[in-house]
Amino acid sequence: MTGWNIFPFFAVATIVLAVVASVLALYKRRTAALTLSLLAVGVLTLFVAMLWTSLERPPMRTMGETRLWYSLFLLVAGVATYARWRFRWVLSFSTLLSTVFMVINCVRPELHDKTLMPALQSAWFMPHVAVYMFSYALLGVATIMAIYYLVKRDEKVLPAIDNLLGGGLALFTVGMLTGALWAKQAWGEFWSWDAKEAWAAATWFIYLGAIHLRLMRPKGVQKFCILLIVAFLSLQMCWYGVNYLPSAEKSVHSYNRNN
Repeated sequence: MTGWNIFPFFAVATIVLAVVASVLALYKRRTAALTLSLLAVGVLTLFVAMLWTSLERPPMRTMGETRLWYSLFLLVAGVATYARWRFRWVLSFSTLLSTVFMVINCVRPELHDKTLMPALQSAWFMPHVAVYMFSYALLGVATIMAIYYLVKRDEKVLPAIDNLLGGGLALFTVGMLTGALWAKQAWGEFWSWDAKEAWAAATWFIYLGAIHLRLMRPKGVQKFCILLIVAFLSLQMCWYGVNYLPSAEKSVHSYNRNN
């Protein structure tokens, strides 16, 4: 696919812009850092638009395609966090995570074609995946900041963590609800308790537990941050780890795998 073959060029341009922006942020060049960060987002968005046009469908079917969205949304979440809370280091870490997923897509390109199985030809397909990917990005940045707190014990990051967690979990909840409505339309039932759905439910409860811990024991910040890390690991299992389980072959979500 021509659109996917040129991805490395867009990835390099995006990474260079994001890295330079991160360096400028560390040197307190806020305006320049924000400008270059937005340019990086724009370059990757342009590629997504080109791929979408080339495939004639939303590029959200394979793991490679969802990694592409995650890379984009990580950059968006990073620049939004930097713009709102002015943590100069956050762009460096969001750029690093985004770069990892872009590099994976360069090294391990997957088959991308125009076909969509009948279950994916639904109005719920795009909003469900997009909302989930953005929630993953917000929760990823929240995890970065939780790790930063555990290392630096800087309580200034706590309001940002709380807001990112709240927004991320809200979107995760919307993703689960749209997924249930989609499942009802496609398979006749809202919930089937396959591996992916079970891990989604477990992840949701862990994040909900983190919020309750934060509210009920505001001084237990260390446990709260550790629980966020555990929740993020569960999220990785929910996203792609379940594809390696024996039960994945029988899952109704098996279309996410690249055959």
